[in-house]
Parts: sequence; C-alpha cells; structure tokens
Amino acid sequence: MAQNPLRELNKLGQSVWQDYIRRDELLSGQFQKLIDEDGVSGITSNPSIFEKAITAGSDYDEGIRKYVAQGLEGPQLFEKLAVEDIQKACDLLRPTYDSTKGQDGYVSIEVSPKLARETQPSLDEARRLWGSVNRPNLLVKIPGTKEGLPAIQQALTEGININITLLFAVERYVEVAQAYIAALEARAKEAKPVDRVASVASFFVSRIDTLVDKLLDEKAASAKSPGEKTRIESLTGKIAVASAKAAYQEYKRLFKSPRFKALQKNGARVQRVLWASTSTKNPKYNDVLYVETLIGPDTVNTMPPATLVAFRDHGKARVTIEDGVEDARKDFAQLAEVGVDLAAATRLLEDEGIVAFDKAYDQLLKGLKEKRSKIMAENREGSPVSLGGESRR
Repeated sequence: MAQNPLRELNKLGQSVWQDYIRRDELLSGQFQKLIDEDGVSGITSNPSIFEKAITAGSDYDEGIRKYVAQGLEGPQLFEKLAVEDIQKACDLLRPTYDSTKGQDGYVSIEVSPKLARETQPSLDEARRLWGSVNRPNLLVKIPGTKEGLPAIQQALTEGININITLLFAVERYVEVAQAYIAALEARAKEAKPVDRVASVASFFVSRIDTLVDKLLDEKAASAKSPGEKTRIESLTGKIAVASAKAAYQEYKRLFKSPRFKALQKNGARVQRVLWASTSTKNPKYNDVLYVETLIGPDTVNTMPPATLVAFRDHGKARVTIEDGVEDARKDFAQLAEVGVDLAAATRLLEDEGIVAFDKAYDQLLKGLKEKRSKIMAENREGSPVSLGGESRR
C-alpha cells in the first residue's frame, strides 16, 4: 500500500489540521475517517467557514428551529449553532488530545470579527466561548492586532487556550509569541500550572503572495529596462514562503531561549506556528506550494479540504522549513530595493482580513435572518416549509 503523504507529515513533526467545519461531516463519520486514515488532528474555523456551512444547505435547519422556538436570533442564534459543532468536533478529537497529552487534538472557534480592534470585548467574548464550549481541547481565536494582544495575553494568563489569528508580519508574530511566554511566566509566578495551556500562532501565507505579487506586477509594468523587469518578476511567488520561514527562525530563537527553557522545566509547551491560508490562489503555482515548502517540527498546517486532498494525492513530504533561509533574507532585501514596502503590505493585509471576516459574518447573520423568517412564517401558516426552499414531508 502506498504511503499517505499526510501521514508522513505527522512523522516529520507537523500536525495536519482541517480548515473547515460542517455538521454533516461531523455526524456522518466523514471527519472521523480523516482522523483515522489521514492523521488529521485538529480543526480551525472562522466566520467565512461557518457562513458557507450554515446558510448553504439544510444541515442546520433542525437546530435553527429549536433555537428560534427559544426566541434566539442574530449573533446569539449563530453562537448556539457554532458551539454545538465545536463541541462535537472537540469530542471527536478528544482521544487525540488525550493520547498526545494535550499536544494535539484542538478545535478553534473565533471571537466576533466585530471585536478585532477592541481589547476588553475580545477578552470578554473569549471567556464566554471558553465557558460555553467547556472542552479542554478548545482554542479560542483572537486576531493578533495591536488591540488584540493584551486580550490574548490576559486570556492565556487565565488558562484559556488561544489561537492567535490573522498574522502576516514577522514582527507581529514575535509580539504574540512574547505575549504567550509572558502569560506563562505570570501563571508560574502565581504557582499556577503551565503544562496544559495551549496556543498556536496562525501565520497567513498565501494572501501575502496575492498582494505582493500584484504590487510586483505593477512595478514590472513600469520597469525602465528588460533587466529590471526580470529582476522584479523573479520575486513573484516567493515572499509568502520567505516570510513564513523567517517567522520560523524567530520561533526557534524565542522557544530555545533560556527564558522559555525555565518554563519548560514546569511542563510548558511551545507555542507552535500554524500555517494558515495554505490554499494556492494563483493557478500558475503548485497547488500544494504552501504545504511542501513549510514542513518542519513543531508546526501545524491547517488545510482547506481541496488542499488536503491534493497533498494526499501528490504531495511530497520532507523537512523543508530550513531550506532557503538565506535566500529568503536576500528576497526581502531585493523586495525593498524594487520599491515594495512589505511592512505596509502586511498592515493592509491585516485590515483586509478583518473586513473580509466582518463581511462573511454579516452575510452569515443575513442568511440566518432569512431562515428564521421562513420558520416564523411556517409557524404561522402551519405548513412544513423547508428552510432551503423545498417542502418537508
């Protein structure tokens, strides 16, 4: 039997998580199959994923009916549905969590994207979600914005597992890693356990190339010579992977430091780097580009279903995270020389990411409102109207 490339990633120290959640997959045994056959050991979710899952079909109709009967609507209705899915996923992954002693088996749920620029409301919602799901293998996602950083550190200090999301800049990655270490130090100072506090830092990869490639194309179009144009074009498709590799070098520096070693004596775990946004957006690039180039110990790759299937089919598993680190540094220098400001680009990506999740959240609430209205109409008319538009018998 041919080796499964996804299983090979596990052997190389990289966890495979799925960037997707849907109720029918959890209930049908389809996700359990991914656990058993592919070694998938986690799930990440966000407003966009839930928007597609909840509003696209009829999987959530019965749940919506139940909670509408209780008078719930809007964000409260969504949260009830999401928490049910997250609890079910956590339960399916609990054996993984237990067998790895808390190293793996996590499921992520995100605070409202409306709170991405607000510190105290983000912390309050993280506390509420942590209590509502009530599973040790939950990760609450908080965006790694400047405003999110204090909420992240405080939540971790309280023992709430956190997935720091929407990271694009290496400098911001360093800040969130330091926040994790500071939170563990605060717990240790108060004689609180640090061995089961979990966190991942989600570094978004492909979106960097999408924006930077566009900026490079604009520079190439106005190049003064063929040689200059070739030099500019040689950077396309490289900066995302270079940024991720640079972040991993910072990871090694921070988590191999004497400061963290002191915490490890009390059982503290490293905050793994999680590669997010790993689907290939540009059809000219390898469809597993952002998996094959970022394989290494103490990392996670969360893949949407299509990328997971593609890597299972033709992915090549070998440790690559240390390859080309010097080349990455040269690419950054050359990028600046041709006039592309990477710091400005990553700030824009953070802003755009918040807007995109905010829009998906609004679409989700709009879809739920429409389904709720159909239920109310059904209750008034006494007819078995399907929330998906077809009659139910």
